[in-house]
Amino acid sequence: MTDRTQFEDKKAAYYTLGCKLNFAETSTIGRQLLAEGIRSVRPGERADICVINTCSVTEQADRRCRYMIRKARREHPDSFVIVTGCYAQLSPEEVARMDGVGLVVGAEQKLDIAPYLEAIGRPTAEARLVHGRTRDIHSFHLSSSSDERTRHFLKVQDGCDYHCSYCTIPKARGRSRNGSIASLVEEAERIVAAGGREIVLTGVNIGDFGRSTGERFIDLVRALDAISGLDRLRISSIEPNLLTDELIDYCATSQRVAPHFHIPLQSGSDEVLRLMRRRYDSTLFRQRVEHIRRVLPEAFIGIDVIVGTRGERPEYFEDCYHFLEELDFSQLHVFSYSERSGTSALQIQYTVSPQEKHKRSQRLMRLSEAKLRRYYERHLGRPQEVIWEQGCYEGLMLGHSQYYLRVAQPYDAAAVGTRSRVTPHQLLEGEQGLYLR
Repeated sequence: MTDRTQFEDKKAAYYTLGCKLNFAETSTIGRQLLAEGIRSVRPGERADICVINTCSVTEQADRRCRYMIRKARREHPDSFVIVTGCYAQLSPEEVARMDGVGLVVGAEQKLDIAPYLEAIGRPTAEARLVHGRTRDIHSFHLSSSSDERTRHFLKVQDGCDYHCSYCTIPKARGRSRNGSIASLVEEAERIVAAGGREIVLTGVNIGDFGRSTGERFIDLVRALDAISGLDRLRISSIEPNLLTDELIDYCATSQRVAPHFHIPLQSGSDEVLRLMRRRYDSTLFRQRVEHIRRVLPEAFIGIDVIVGTRGERPEYFEDCYHFLEELDFSQLHVFSYSERSGTSALQIQYTVSPQEKHKRSQRLMRLSEAKLRRYYERHLGRPQEVIWEQGCYEGLMLGHSQYYLRVAQPYDAAAVGTRSRVTPHQLLEGEQGLYLR
């Protein structure tokens, strides 16, 4: 048990890289340290502690993590630096060698940092490693965070039992596990009581929910959908083989579950999907999209695609492009393949040059921009239920509709966090991208 008196007047700065799951976990760490008496640093103050929650999905992510550690040291030169997250789990010794790092915390311990804070204020000739093997990661830590006061991200699942050939996440986060429906409903009720209007379900592989409790993801959705006072429930990225017709049909009948699906395709080429060790083919993916369009014709459908993976020959990329060209989706999230140490993809001989990766990425991004503009245009003159968010851009405030469309109106501080029904008639484009008004 820690002595809270040693933390009097201590201040912490938090840095988060990567996915919304990381942001939820950083928020939880912040609440835990606040319970120990350590408050968040205010603008202009120097922090006593820096907590850096890292990502390692690509080599670029690793570089950004190293940059962020150096940045934290510049901004808070006398602080005790704690590094956790996926990069810390995968490369703990590398992180520990960085100048100024005092503590490196692995995945199993990262949401229980308080017992290791006694070293604050002591000389740190070398970093302390609190780290375990990936196969020993068993705990599920309930986490949530807020975004612009209205939207909250609720972690419902962690880890992954899929071993896609290009991915290091199972090595960074361990096996699939989840919280119970009862505990997640309790946390969601706390969020609503604190003023949250929208909850986004997040995790590494949320469709695999129930692996450790014997429950089903659709039953979790039903339970959260029944919470009084919740305006909107949104499902984040879900694997196509786990996105069942039953779940899609339930979303079509719910008044709270947003008609918004984010589905990782990764490639529209069946040959590349095989090399990636994905658990579906393009036919199944097309069937999922077509079923969504049958029961929820106006739904937002976002798709993840990776270009330039090992083995993606030119003809395979063309298969992917033409598959997407014919598919009725709303937006692509395009990623360039990044080689990761220890992945089986490195055994594939055929490689794609950086220049060719860039060309392929640009083609898909142009396709995405055209599809997204058409999707926005399709909603002109149609009523939108908008939850207004904090922020003022050129005198306007933005909010997201149930269809994940950005809608604008003149800024009104009193409207932040409220919901209203509007019918936009203009499609505009600004620094924030496309929006309706």
